[in-house]
Amino acid sequence: MNNSVTLSIGDSYHLGLGKDRIIYAGMPSENVFSIIQKRWEFFYRGYSWNLYFPKGNNKIRIDGVNIQVEKVTPEEIRIQI
Repeated sequence: MNNSVTLSIGDSYHLGLGKDRIIYAGMPSENVFSIIQKRWEFFYRGYSWNLYFPKGNNKIRIDGVNIQVEKVTPEEIRIQI
């Protein structure tokens, strides 16, 4: 983990070659944050789903990639990949 990324709501980040994209979806409640995992994109089509995590959960794994959550607010999330 050496790449620090800050995502605002709707911002996306590509997890790497052959991996999915993630999009920060905000906080549906004060104790839960959501990240969208987008599988693939072809001519602006693809499929995705929301993942929900407790706010205190600072280590998550998406598409085989370990992610360290440094800070999460309703407007943005700072992660280390």
